[in-house]
Amino acid sequence: MSSTPSGSRLRIGIGGMAIESSQFCPHRSGYDDFRITRERALLDRYTWTRPDGELSGLVEWVPLVHAVAVPGGPVERAVYDRIKEELTGRIEESGPLDGLVYDIHGAMSVVGLDDAEADLTAAVRAATGPDTLISAAMDLHGNVSRRFAEHLDLLTAHRTAPHEDAWETRERATRKLVERLVHGRGRPHRAWVQIPVLLPGEKTSTRLEPARSLYGRLASVEALDGVMDAALWVGYAWADEARCRAAVVVTADDPELALTQAGSLARAYWDARRDFVFAGPTGDADTCIARAVASPARPFLISDSGDNPTAGGAGDLAYMLGRLLAHEELASGRVTALHPGITDPEAVAVCRAAGVGAEVTLGVGGRFSAGTGPHTAPYVLTGTVTAMDEPAGPGPGTPRGNPAYDGGGRSAAVTCGGVTVVLTERRKPFHTRADFGSLDPLAYDLVVVKIGYLEPELYEMAADWLLALTPGGVDQDLLRLGHHRVLRPLYPFDDEGFEDPGLTPVLL
Repeated sequence: MSSTPSGSRLRIGIGGMAIESSQFCPHRSGYDDFRITRERALLDRYTWTRPDGELSGLVEWVPLVHAVAVPGGPVERAVYDRIKEELTGRIEESGPLDGLVYDIHGAMSVVGLDDAEADLTAAVRAATGPDTLISAAMDLHGNVSRRFAEHLDLLTAHRTAPHEDAWETRERATRKLVERLVHGRGRPHRAWVQIPVLLPGEKTSTRLEPARSLYGRLASVEALDGVMDAALWVGYAWADEARCRAAVVVTADDPELALTQAGSLARAYWDARRDFVFAGPTGDADTCIARAVASPARPFLISDSGDNPTAGGAGDLAYMLGRLLAHEELASGRVTALHPGITDPEAVAVCRAAGVGAEVTLGVGGRFSAGTGPHTAPYVLTGTVTAMDEPAGPGPGTPRGNPAYDGGGRSAAVTCGGVTVVLTERRKPFHTRADFGSLDPLAYDLVVVKIGYLEPELYEMAADWLLALTPGGVDQDLLRLGHHRVLRPLYPFDDEGFEDPGLTPVLL
């Protein structure tokens, strides 16, 4: 790729809106939950936009606006409309674009709106006009409806879960767009098909079979002559819309090859549907705690998976805290546990006013969730304030431009018996050693984190681990959540009625 056909640089915009939203979560995502990036700061999110980069001679990058939030509950409609209007307005003001790098997630829910990505993408397409090629980079936990995909020219997704290739995916979407434009090859064919399977992400980790092999096939399909890209989405299980299911898209110049390969990938996924298992051994909260206490492995990690804020949980449930302190070994202090991080700004304020060393009595948790169902009430905790931390910036290697790594505001740790709970002002994941601030997770027997499958640093930290099937907005037991708007039949809600699972791809 040495030059554009005309010798002038391509004009390629960059923008999007990315959040993963559980419709079973009582939290609502507001404007302040988003990190909004514009101008040079937007270009600085990426490595390939550098002025001295290899694409600089080919492309004039046009920063639009990008909004990204920690996963949570559905986005407030006025907030969505505000960001959508800014994105489409900046596209219209930017002048003609040859291409658009569309940096999204794919599992956004908006209050009062079905298929939010389809609505946003239709508006983006109307703003760019029909001649701009749009290349979408997505999370494999997104949902790909036909109404959404038909507005795109290229679309791809991560190939690993956990998403160690997230930035590689964005770069792949960008480079394929540039290559297409440089060679003036126009729109490729997209063979699209949905698969009537909806699984939680914790059952589709690419560390394990069958996801390892299914995702391992994508590179070989992409390598076929005439194919540009192959992508597989497992879908997002904690929304309740017709679009929620697995999907395949193969992008190619050869339409028959695209159809054949998409159909083959879809059939392989369908045939493997009963083979998916959780990314680690599971149990209810009490079973996991008892096994962890009895084990000699230290630190022993437990995932409080139902309230995982990075999947869309509220992050404010004190259910697991109550179960930890119900265990005599932990309540007495003979065994220690660190449990980050329950979102409770009021409790943090009380702790900070009292100071380290003070005894406090708090109603912990339930700031979003109280009264919305069982296990959502605050937990009355009496303990000693043992640590306080200020917001921390992103640590080495953490994703850029993601408010999940802005530190979660101020935090306070309270110890009762052998259990130390970390309370945060804002919803925050604990994925890396840096996220724990002044507390050393290796100093505790158990570390009980609101997460699903373990992110890489936690995985390396754990001497052993269990995935607790706890209640919450991202409950792994989908059948007890109460889906009623997904299209049926749909596995695992149904295991019969599939005389024809409808795996015939169509060209978009």
